Amino acid sequence: MAYAEKTSVGTSQSVMEIERTLTKYGADQFMYGTKPGSVAVGFVMGGRQVRIVVPLPDKTDKQFWLTDTGRDRSETAALKEWDQACRQRYRSLALVVKAKLEAVEAGITTFEEEFMAHLVLPGGETVGQRLLPEINEAQRTGKLPPLLPHVG
Repeated sequence: MAYAEKTSVGTSQSVMEIERTLTKYGADQFMYGTKPGSVAVGFVMGGRQVRIVVPLPDKTDKQFWLTDTGRDRSETAALKEWDQACRQRYRSLALVVKAKLEAVEAGITTFEEEFMAHLVLPGGETVGQRLLPEINEAQRTGKLPPLLPHVG
């Protein structure tokens, strides 16, 4: 069973909880936004910009439109299933943010270590967006990329 799979907590309540948690741990700016297929939470803490983007379930995915036995669901029932899956993602996001900040507070890890992939670089992309393709290529080829980009 997935974490918060049966939650009754609405998405807006989860967003408010995330903002309260961030404020409690010292964030001085907070941003929340959605677009089809994802939700983003951004904040600034200790001068560091962070953006966490979470993919949301696709409303057209057959898991929402078919029962476990393969029978068709009504549109109302399918949308209810989809909404439940979205609420679960928001609850998981609230848990992750709180757990990361508590680990930092307890001295288990550092802010930069916990949020590294989500730190926003000067050009607007995150460290994860910038480095994951290079990491994947290094794993695929067994070769590390150059330490510094070729200048010339």
